[in-house]
Amino acid sequence: MPEVLEFSDVVVRRNARDIVSHVDWLIADDERWVVLGPNGAGKTTLLQLAATLDHPTSGTVTVLGERLGRTDVFELRPRIGLASSAMARRIPPGESVLDVVLTAALAVLGRWNEQYDRVDERRALRVLAEWKLDHLADRLFGTLSDGEQKRVQIARSVMTDPELLLLDEPTANLDLGSREELLSLLGQYAQAPTTPAMIMVTHHVEEIPLGFTHVLLLRDGAVVAHGPLVDTLTATNLTETFGIPITLTQDGGRFAARSGA
Repeated sequence: MPEVLEFSDVVVRRNARDIVSHVDWLIADDERWVVLGPNGAGKTTLLQLAATLDHPTSGTVTVLGERLGRTDVFELRPRIGLASSAMARRIPPGESVLDVVLTAALAVLGRWNEQYDRVDERRALRVLAEWKLDHLADRLFGTLSDGEQKRVQIARSVMTDPELLLLDEPTANLDLGSREELLSLLGQYAQAPTTPAMIMVTHHVEEIPLGFTHVLLLRDGAVVAHGPLVDTLTATNLTETFGIPITLTQDGGRFAARSGA
């Protein structure tokens, strides 16, 4: 399968400290990756590199066939879908849900005087329906619950049919019902044959949706293990990643972890 992302001996150094340390990582277009690790492990930094929002100190990052530092990232970014808390803070709270999604067609945040084609409007409405948001189309983004805002961000990120979809802790701070609703939708999306390559950052194995195929475990900026989910997500690897004894169980394709001490 074609490769959509490649890290080769990637280092990101800040204040004489390696936030990302000699990472090698290859993602094909039919793979759905989850990135797990403790706070400060470098997970979000990896996602920023994949989103072309940061550059490595050394090593090479190739995104959708283009090497960072040798390509125009502004032409590359429309091919990448991104949903993150940082992105949510940039969305005007007075923007309608429909416009939050629609403006992705022109890669802007906040509708002004730009004009959109009917095909864009129909696409935005269809995406809202797919993520169970069509009844909120006229609501203001700032009036939504956390769970609704998370789904709107994801709907926006898939509006332009990206070739790579990046999700930074999409279920963080959600209550149980909102979390499970979103994980169900993400699982359905991940298993669809037309879905692009995906990377999802999280802290918890319980938040891995169905349909995800691979995992990368990160600690102190370095890769502990990476590969197919069924082989790599083990109690031994989680124990090394988080630094405490951990037991792992699986039921119906979903995982659960707890301290084994």
